[in-house]
This record gives sequence, structure tokens and C-alpha cells, in this order.
Amino acid sequence: MLPALLTSAYLAPVQYYTKLYAAPFVVEERCEHYVKQTYRNRCVIAGPGGPLALTIPVEHGGPRTATRDIRISEHGNWRHTHWTALVSAYEGSPYFEYYADDFRPFYERRYEFLTDFNEALREKVCELLGLHPDIRISQTFIEPEKEGFVCRDLRERIRPKADYADDAKFRPAPYYQVFAGRLGFLPNLSVADLLFNMGPESRLVLRDSIKEP
Repeated sequence: MLPALLTSAYLAPVQYYTKLYAAPFVVEERCEHYVKQTYRNRCVIAGPGGPLALTIPVEHGGPRTATRDIRISEHGNWRHTHWTALVSAYEGSPYFEYYADDFRPFYERRYEFLTDFNEALREKVCELLGLHPDIRISQTFIEPEKEGFVCRDLRERIRPKADYADDAKFRPAPYYQVFAGRLGFLPNLSVADLLFNMGPESRLVLRDSIKEP
């Protein structure tokens, strides 16, 4: 598998974490102009009524603001809202009680920059998954073709409105979900959904979701 070029992401979907699992190394782009309505500040979990998007409010510095400079807004008491939503969605899952104390502190502490918050959460998730990805942070905007960087550029391909089926390297392996009896299996949700439902077996789901030729 080639190196992967990814964006910063808030509790990224399973597809994203398969790249952290399998890629020889990952470059996280932080110098691009910030784009709204992406996983940079949004994750999708399984609520009782179906997929539920949780969005971190941010302060926009202008249309050409780099992602690394985006600050988190304190508007709307979002930390309380997100944590309440996670509890409501997963308190009945097999591993929520096991992992709750790992996640709760992220919704009690203030982070100034979005990328710092995302990075801290990603490091905790990787620790819980037993993953040790080689992640390199961009210092300038990356243009792979001009720079001769051979990679899988997934910056615009892993996003809420993109069809994960277009990723030939990813086929979501089904796993237990709390509301599957009512909603059916919901693929490619936030890695939080995977962890709270599958616990230590989450790595196996990631492995089984990687499609190689």
C-alpha cells in the first residue's frame, strides 16, 4: 500500500483509520485552505434514529485560512452536547463503560486549535486500538505531482459527501452495532462507534475492511 495523504479529522470514520492501520506512513495536511462540511470538524455516529452528525463550531478567519490556524469556537456549549450525544448513543454498547473515562476528558478540557484537539483524540484512539502509525505533519501545502510524492491523495476522497465505495482499497466489514436491529448495519461511521461496540476486536474489523488486489 502507498503512503496516504489525509486531512486532520475529528473522530474520523473507519475508512480513515484503515489508512492509519495499513499505510507505511501518513502525511496529515494542515496547510490547505480550511474547507467546511468535512470530517475536519465533524464526525458521524449512530443515534437511536439513525446517523447523527456532531459538528465542532469553529471561528473562521477568512476563506484562505489554513486548517492549522482554525480555532475552536465556544459557541453553543458543544462539548456538553457532543458528550451527551455519545452517552445517549453508546451507553448500552458493550464497551462504552470500558472506554468512557478515556474519552470524557476531551469534552471537559478546552483546546484552542482544532488540529490540536483532533490530534490529541487521534493519539488516544490509536492507543486504544494498539496502532502505532507513522504520521508526518505537513509544513507547506502538498502538491504530490509537482513534488514527485507518490501517494494515495485522500484529502478530498474521505469526506461526508463522498462515496466510500469509490475507494478501491476499502470495503467496510460489518460488525455489531447497538441499533442494528432497528436501523440495519450503518457502514463507515466514526471510529468511536467501532470502539464502543467492538472494543479490542476493533483492530480485526479494520484489518478486514482493507481490500487488497
